Amino acid sequence: MLDPFPLSPPESLAKLIKPFADYTSLQTLPLHFHEVAFAFALYHITNRYISPALSSRFFPRIYNNFNKRTKLNWDVHVVSLLQSSLINCLALWVMWKDKERAEMDWQEKVWGYTGASGLIQGFAGGYFMWDLMITLQHLNIFGLGMLAHAVSALFVFSLGFRPFLNFYSSTFILYELSSPFLNIHWFCDKLNLTGTKIQLYNGIALLLTFFSCRLVWGSYQSVLVFTDIFRAVRYGTFNPVDIEAPKLKGSVVPSNDPMDEMWRFAGDQTVPMWLAFCYLASNLTLNGLNWFWFGKMIETLRKRFEPPFGTKKPEQEPEKEHVLVEGIDVETDMEEDAVSGEDVDMDADGVVVKVSGMEPAVEGSGETVVEKGEHGGMKTVEVAKTEIKRIRRKG
Repeated sequence: MLDPFPLSPPESLAKLIKPFADYTSLQTLPLHFHEVAFAFALYHITNRYISPALSSRFFPRIYNNFNKRTKLNWDVHVVSLLQSSLINCLALWVMWKDKERAEMDWQEKVWGYTGASGLIQGFAGGYFMWDLMITLQHLNIFGLGMLAHAVSALFVFSLGFRPFLNFYSSTFILYELSSPFLNIHWFCDKLNLTGTKIQLYNGIALLLTFFSCRLVWGSYQSVLVFTDIFRAVRYGTFNPVDIEAPKLKGSVVPSNDPMDEMWRFAGDQTVPMWLAFCYLASNLTLNGLNWFWFGKMIETLRKRFEPPFGTKKPEQEPEKEHVLVEGIDVETDMEEDAVSGEDVDMDADGVVVKVSGMEPAVEGSGETVVEKGEHGGMKTVEVAKTEIKRIRRKG
């Protein structure tokens, strides 16, 4: 299938990026760089302008009272929800409609090219470029695990522009099928829907999609791609003339025929050991993170619900929870976001002196904040019937 993106690559932009593409052997990048730039701009504008505007309009009492850290997390989740929904629809549509892709053998999967799969690479590459930028800007929040994920994902999808394993761009982007449910779970916590049936049903869907798409489907496809790479390394230098003539048709000459386009960039290609090793290392990194995150997700979900299936305790002390998945820090920060996103002011000794936007109420009144006294230079503040102890000074 030819590239279905409605805008053709601007000639000036293609010429500008071509020296870089030639230097890095990313031959098809000039054909899709405008899609990379479009996706990057879409997610950046959503994070910087659209999400804050819409969130302030529809959730003014919640979003506007968040501290900077939680606002950042909220906006990143909005981008992730948009990106995962969009890329899933595109990938499933390409897998359904791209007949050339569906009929590929192992050689075509390794060295072949279709414009539709290039579109998936372009949108994925734009997102992971944005993800890497945000992670580097806020590394103290997202951590090294997110940095490894961003680098690995960007590297893997960039290789498709050689083209190398162009076929698998739609296959592995389906990891994102679990991301909408992940984001909904996080928003439930921030919208005071923790422990509700909505979060329960969404949590079940999250675990099922994560397990089936990332662990079962992803691990199976990793075995297939490892097999294809091993065959390609043993095969040596590949030339389209080695393939039967009926498959070649117009060979490497540019054409509006999808079959001609398939071999347009496949002349005299090899899969060197460094390329195979780097791809496999990145793929294993992503799979390893998926297995680690799955265990953390189960642990975090269980904390939201009562026994026997959950582990929630009546007077459980809040703690930082991390479930790091797909470029976002799914965290409930009880130290900086103790009062539904309110800022907690403290004096030089670390004693709570003010909760922004709220006045202390009488103990037992059922109000949001209750002063309970001072002990050892620290105060205990009751927040929404949850006791938060030993709140230390920020920084």
